[in-house]
Amino acid sequence: TIKENLVIIREMIRRLPNGDFNSILKVINEAAQAYKGVIPDDRWKEPYMSVRELREQIDSGVEFFGLEEKGEIIGVMGIQYVKDVTLIRHAYVLTKHQRRGIGRKLLKYLINLARCPEILVGTWKAVNGAIQFYEKHGFELTSSKEKDSLLRKYWDIPERQVETSIVLRLSRR
Repeated sequence: TIKENLVIIREMIRRLPNGDFNSILKVINEAAQAYKGVIPDDRWKEPYMSVRELREQIDSGVEFFGLEEKGEIIGVMGIQYVKDVTLIRHAYVLTKHQRRGIGRKLLKYLINLARCPEILVGTWKAVNGAIQFYEKHGFELTSSKEKDSLLRKYWDIPERQVETSIVLRLSRR
């Protein structure tokens, strides 16, 4: 039943405290390997996210949640409240665990946690799989003009990243 499934999801998904910092970093950097050669070369770096960058993300208010299986964090996704919106941030699943519904479970969990009626997610323009994933879950692409405005208002990213990203919106109004 639905009630039983929710109990199972809650048991598997949990907020990731500082003690899980290295697990978060591992999932992000392993899963982000899929971006190599897909996103613009000037946006790719190794590691994809450094210790300092992850610390800055957490310090800026990104709360990470993870799906744990057999004692291992296999998927992570962040949520951040900025002004009047909820941002979904840094959604990654270890490559060997992809296509098993882990991202879907994490996304649904965070949508239910969201305090603001408008939820935004930014991703790379070239990563069609991510765009399709969010569209499948009710998010809609914003126009190019609106995307630029949203990225500048709610994200702290370089101008080059604004140029190479898109924003999707889920409105629960």
